[in-house]
Amino acid sequence: MSKSLKLKTASFLYDLGWKAALPILRRNERLKKGFDRRTLKQSLPPEADIWIQAASAGEACLASEILKTIDPGNPTKILVTTNTDQGLQELEKTAYHISHNLRKVTATATYFPFDKPSIMLKALKAVKPKLAVLLETEIWPGFLSACRDLEIPVLIINGRMTTKSLAGYMSWPDLFRSMAPKEILAISEDDASRFKTLFESDNISVMPNIKFDRTGTEENLPYTSNPISSALKPKTPFIILGSIRKEEEPQVRMLISSLNKERPKTVIGLFPRHMHRIEAWKKMLTEDGLPFVMRSEIEGHAPFGHIVLWDVFGEMVPAFSMARAAFIGGSLAPVGGQNFLEPLSYGVTPVIGPYWSNFAWVGQEIIDSKLVRQADNWEGVLNEILDITRKASKPARIKNAFSKYIETRSGGIEKACEAIVRNLS
Repeated sequence: MSKSLKLKTASFLYDLGWKAALPILRRNERLKKGFDRRTLKQSLPPEADIWIQAASAGEACLASEILKTIDPGNPTKILVTTNTDQGLQELEKTAYHISHNLRKVTATATYFPFDKPSIMLKALKAVKPKLAVLLETEIWPGFLSACRDLEIPVLIINGRMTTKSLAGYMSWPDLFRSMAPKEILAISEDDASRFKTLFESDNISVMPNIKFDRTGTEENLPYTSNPISSALKPKTPFIILGSIRKEEEPQVRMLISSLNKERPKTVIGLFPRHMHRIEAWKKMLTEDGLPFVMRSEIEGHAPFGHIVLWDVFGEMVPAFSMARAAFIGGSLAPVGGQNFLEPLSYGVTPVIGPYWSNFAWVGQEIIDSKLVRQADNWEGVLNEILDITRKASKPARIKNAFSKYIETRSGGIEKACEAIVRNLS
């Protein structure tokens, strides 16, 4: 079979797969909202000079930074799309703001259409973009093939690709190479190498990760202004176990028991990642004979030596202002890790387990410099927390070191905007 026939067959099968999947997707809780917009049955997306796709909330925040910063020089319409409700809320807010501040840039936000080739071709014919921009790992065959057929240049910025993803794409390399983007800016040499392997393109370079431009230190909240001051006395010895995932609960359970034994007067703030795990934690703490109190039931202040089981949303970040140390979960089990930069922003040294692939973009140097402490298991986490609390550094010193770390890695937004403007002309 010739290469051309193989590509046509792949496109046909991909389109057929979407045709079969759409009735099932209509019943999906996450996708049924905006379903008619995703299939273009409600309306077509508006014309725009640039189409930026940002998969979910995280990428939408990066797209927002681009919208706020970019200056093409001429009046420019930008369409920003996303796959999730949360991402759309972020983009709609930013699009409204920039479209009403007398800049030359105007923006519209909507859902990203389903990647069925016929749907994508219809969408791109309606938008007529001069440039399509994909953020991070957005490699959609239907979108890319339609851009190729309509001769619309594609730019990938803040690009990242895991070894696992590359292996999946390489199951049909000719398909992806036939629709290679015009230019790719990857966030590391390793990511750039994987993109080169897939697309066999030389127009691939490395840029600073935009996420560093969105990261910074925060002013610690005064005790009287902190929403958790109603739960903790001033200068309470307080340790946070934050964003704990179900998969690591057995290890965290042992960590809590040992920490309570080693620091019998310390208050431990236990923040499950998902609220539906609260009841399970109540049972585990009771079985272990550990003193605990629900955050929502505290009257006065939490007693010293107790675990506070946090059943109130939105208080972990302000809690960092009062913490002496913090373990950030999702890292004692292979689920990718949670955001360990938040405590650093408030001058608290975070401790993590061995799994933090979701934040590999931060760089191993953050571990090597001791800004973040990494341990192999719960016992190692315990030892690191005890060491931090024995000789705690001043928050200002930690924030200063963190600021310097970020400064040497910033500039991603500027680089991204330059690439967009360059490819637009």
